[in-house]
Amino acid sequence: MTTTIRDVAAAADVSPATVSRVLNGRVEVRADLRERVLAAVAEMGYRPNGPARSLRTRATTVFGIIITDVQNPFFTSMVRGIEDTAQRAGYSVVLANSDEDPEKEQRYLEVAAAEQMAGVVLAPAQPSSRRLETLLDRGIPVVTVDRRLRGAPVDSVTVNNHKAAHDATTHLIERGRRRIAIIAGLLKTTTGSRRLAGYKAALKDAGLAVDDEFVVLADFRLEGGYAATKDLLRRAHPDALFASNNLMTLGALQALSEEGVAIPEDVAVVGFDDISWATALRPPLTAVQQPTYEIGRRATELLLDRVAGDGSPPRHIVLPAELVVRGST
Repeated sequence: MTTTIRDVAAAADVSPATVSRVLNGRVEVRADLRERVLAAVAEMGYRPNGPARSLRTRATTVFGIIITDVQNPFFTSMVRGIEDTAQRAGYSVVLANSDEDPEKEQRYLEVAAAEQMAGVVLAPAQPSSRRLETLLDRGIPVVTVDRRLRGAPVDSVTVNNHKAAHDATTHLIERGRRRIAIIAGLLKTTTGSRRLAGYKAALKDAGLAVDDEFVVLADFRLEGGYAATKDLLRRAHPDALFASNNLMTLGALQALSEEGVAIPEDVAVVGFDDISWATALRPPLTAVQQPTYEIGRRATELLLDRVAGDGSPPRHIVLPAELVVRGST
């Protein structure tokens, strides 16, 4: 088994970020902590990935963060988790917004490569991993968040989207709802496809048929959720609605209000991504709560491991999400 930076951290009873600081020599570390880390390194025979570490030690102490929608509250807490963890390890962060545009994302990846950034946290706008070669060829590590890139040789941090969507749909079924609609996000992303799959699996497990009339697609944006709900209400009569992200939920709520639909009497509503003011809505919103800060923290720890030379196989962390039940169901 390959010894990783996390193994060293556990042996020295310190955080992986502290091990990274000691190995990189970039930030002042207490003498006793430094001694414990170096002793654990020697005892366990830990060897950083030499060529990759050589490239990274010439890099800046800046991490790039590329997200798909800076206006989405989901990313706010996640980015804070990245920034706090990076800052404690002596790194700064810069934030870029791809707007779900692969070409715009590619330009930011090229900037990160040209500036020889220490690493990049990426919420990918596209399913293909080919464009990551811009960074990986230069020894710049990448960690994806919220979405995975199939087959990409990079670490990732996500939630169990399938189970979260399954739990949300099952909750509606247990409330006696049978005509359950979904506003599904971009199916080219693992986030969109896995949430739709979880919805369908819950219906199947309950012995209910999946009716295509109740499946509408949108773009993870407020306007998309609004338009999808308007379209849904024109052609179907759901008694429940599951919107698979926070902005589409807000768009759906606006459309339901304009159409005079009572919540939850006429249509029960579950959103995905709990928002800080969900309890201020009337009725308060039932929603899937993601550990957004934790996603950012864990992603940055993985990045720090790679910067320190950890050459172990890619790791994929899947965190649980929790359904918070309120008045909308």
